[in-house]
Amino acid sequence: MSICRLCNGSMVVGDGNAMFSGECSHSFHFNCIVTYANLGNKDCPVCRAVWKNIPSNGPAPNPYSGPAPYGPPPPPIWNWEFKPQTPSSEPLIFNDDDQLDIQSRNFSPNNNSIIRSLNIKTHTEFPAVPRSSSQENFHILVNLKSHVSDSCRAPIDLVTVLDVSYSMEGRKLQLLKQAMGFVIENLGPSDRLSIITFSTNARRLFPLLLMTDSGKIRALEAVNSLAVISETNIVEGLKKGAKVIEDRAHKNPVCSIMLLSDGQDSFTKTINIKEISRLQIPVHTFGFGADHDPVMLHSIAVGSKGTFSFLEDEGIIQDAFAQRIGGLFSVAVQDVKVHIQSLDPNLCVSQLKAGGYSTDLTGDKKTGSVDIGDLYAGEERDFLVLLNVPVVADGNSNDPMKLVSVRCSYKNPFTKESVTTEAVEVKLRRPEMVANEDMVVSIEVDRQKNRLQAAEAMSNSRAAAERGDLPRARSIINSCMMQMEDTVSMHAHDEVSVCLASDLEGVQQRMQTPSMYAATGRAHLFAGMSSHLTQKAAARGNSTDCIYQTAPMMNMVQLSRASRPNSSPTDSTHKNSQQEGALCRDLIDFTSSLV
Repeated sequence: MSICRLCNGSMVVGDGNAMFSGECSHSFHFNCIVTYANLGNKDCPVCRAVWKNIPSNGPAPNPYSGPAPYGPPPPPIWNWEFKPQTPSSEPLIFNDDDQLDIQSRNFSPNNNSIIRSLNIKTHTEFPAVPRSSSQENFHILVNLKSHVSDSCRAPIDLVTVLDVSYSMEGRKLQLLKQAMGFVIENLGPSDRLSIITFSTNARRLFPLLLMTDSGKIRALEAVNSLAVISETNIVEGLKKGAKVIEDRAHKNPVCSIMLLSDGQDSFTKTINIKEISRLQIPVHTFGFGADHDPVMLHSIAVGSKGTFSFLEDEGIIQDAFAQRIGGLFSVAVQDVKVHIQSLDPNLCVSQLKAGGYSTDLTGDKKTGSVDIGDLYAGEERDFLVLLNVPVVADGNSNDPMKLVSVRCSYKNPFTKESVTTEAVEVKLRRPEMVANEDMVVSIEVDRQKNRLQAAEAMSNSRAAAERGDLPRARSIINSCMMQMEDTVSMHAHDEVSVCLASDLEGVQQRMQTPSMYAATGRAHLFAGMSSHLTQKAAARGNSTDCIYQTAPMMNMVQLSRASRPNSSPTDSTHKNSQQEGALCRDLIDFTSSLV
């Protein structure tokens, strides 16, 4: 049954009530939309699309010659005076959040139709090492991949922290409203949303409420009330968003903060990373346009285990939001930790290479661990274990050598119940002599070495660029690209390695002049560096396309593109995606010539 999203009443053909369909295809009672328009609104109350044709003032036409069989429609239930909270009217403790619905409270984690799992795969750098040889820094790749076998997902608590300073005036604010409309429309009745705005001060515009039909209408009214004012206070906005999460009386299984800003913080120049990490809330930050502060937003994201996205094109904001909620909708496992244990008394773990994830290695170098955090359905994480492999003096040459065991611990997102996987043993053949095919480096291992090398080059290049030495910054990137050209994975046309080379070239192009680096190069570099270090999808430049993007993320982005007014395959985002794909294909063709 179709429902008018303004009055929450049903719309049945032939019931005597005229209906109105907007250019975005959302439909309403004509009387409801006229009342809505009389308040000065000229956009869709659901998706925020701007309508060219808005119903004029006056009574709704009656589609019948006689009186309507059911009388006039009831007054719209949404037509109250929206009074956004101000700092002076806010409660001291934000524990006025909606109670969770029955489905959220009583979801059974033992439902056999829902299977959450974490698969572990390993690859050794070489299939075999001669018994008489020792190997220092022998690489083992550990690959994790999460799975969810059912479409049922964990409900989320989402707090959006939005910049409404003067610089957001005009098209930026309109696009933000449209993007928030998309988020609200796609949240489920068990999800909860709160809206924080910040300019000179921060305020809780909208409490943490369930996104039922009535909750969505109220949230849309709150979004429609957004107006720009004064300066930018990012830190106060973040603090208030964190307070909503910390003070809530009830808790959904998944929670996150999404913070968007287009400017520099006018009040705080540095941020306490320890304070951010203490919150244990992933904060996904979005730098909007060329004038935002990528250093602060990137620091917030890194300190909270979130992501930083650089939105160079204003029109990409909705797709970037869609990508992020597509991930939050598919959280499979939480608080993932990987445990490494040496299985040979003469073997030591020399190093754990995990990029942006924290590692721990015991003093005797026999055990180690990596903190991964949350994984979305279909997400993968790869890291490298470096070993000092000793000479084998005795034993049967046909028996493989046991190197290390790998196991994972994580939490069920619904119950927070701890789960530990079975240990996977990594073994290595130690014959007297090795064949030629055993001397070929594993493509899987080589790919991850390239990823970490590219991320390190971006980090070192950024340090040189910040010192004002752009020639040195470009040289670091160029050197990394040349080294990658001669790797096994590039010769094999490995898609990930080729796209890494494409990303490095994009970074180098944005370092040609100081003004170019300041305008877009710094933010582009931060977004790429954090994405490759954490293996998380993040929007960058004019596109959401990313080698780490999962199917739920892609599906939500496609839904976003299809929902935009007058969207078509030729929009700027799609064009950019085509261009990036063409660049990757060109690089693949180039590497083919090297074989």
